Amino acid sequence: MAVEKLLLGEVIGLPTETVYGLAADAHSELAVEKIYRVKGRPSYNPLICHVSGPEMAARYVNVSSTARKLMDIFWPGPLTVVCARKPECKIADAVSAGLGTLAVRCPDNEATRAVITALNRPIAAPSANLSGKLSPTTAESVYKSLSGEIPLVVDDGQTSVGIESTIVAVDGDRITLLRPGSVSADEISDCVSLPVHDRDTSVITAPGQINSHYAPNSRILLNCDQPNGQVMIGFAGIEGDEDLNLSPDGDLKEAAHNLFEFLRIADARTDGDIVIAPIPQRGVGIAINDRLKRAAAPRTNDNKQVAND
Repeated sequence: MAVEKLLLGEVIGLPTETVYGLAADAHSELAVEKIYRVKGRPSYNPLICHVSGPEMAARYVNVSSTARKLMDIFWPGPLTVVCARKPECKIADAVSAGLGTLAVRCPDNEATRAVITALNRPIAAPSANLSGKLSPTTAESVYKSLSGEIPLVVDDGQTSVGIESTIVAVDGDRITLLRPGSVSADEISDCVSLPVHDRDTSVITAPGQINSHYAPNSRILLNCDQPNGQVMIGFAGIEGDEDLNLSPDGDLKEAAHNLFEFLRIADARTDGDIVIAPIPQRGVGIAINDRLKRAAAPRTNDNKQVAND
């Protein structure tokens, strides 16, 4: 059913280990443009191509030895690698948003990899939500966000990782971190014995780089140790409201897994602010703080706004 819908040019909801994606046939310009329209996503914001493995990626991008090593180590999994597009690349131009690069990832979800394999080409898939809003970690959240806009959501339960993939650009042997995720820069550096450089430009070169993003309806206040009458999300020894502690044991991977779902629960409980306990700036905590910083950033009234994923 999923493959049939994609071949007809439809966009559908598909699970990955990170968040649910809004998927389309990456070869179809019309289908990819439908992703942007359904999400209300700005056209200058590139998408990720999800592939079945390194061999499929190599059909479309130039895979250096360093890029191939990263793919072999971390795929399938939550690492996206940005490489130069090949001149003969058949991926829709809208996927790259006019850039000469393409972001590729092999998701660690058997159902979605089976869809990609049956389709025999990549799917383009940002998170399956309205642009700028909380990323969905359950099929129910996709239905609520995009009700009536898409014909199918494949339900595979709650995602295991809970935040979007780490994104790195690879140019020869140079690795640049474009978006933090559950795979840390230190892990990448240790595995390939190369430094991972910080991004040194404000130009959008990959998904998840716009200042306001991942936002609930409520205002978010960060690094709080007291609720002060507001709904509070706790961490470790700082208690939150009722069951809203990202990880009572201080486990950052558990916190990442719970982050978007707890923000969604907290948002439903209040018309006021959501206050959040401090999260350590190490390991996966770097990615959690990145998402929280963007969720707390000033917003515009434009839903295409300064947001995307």
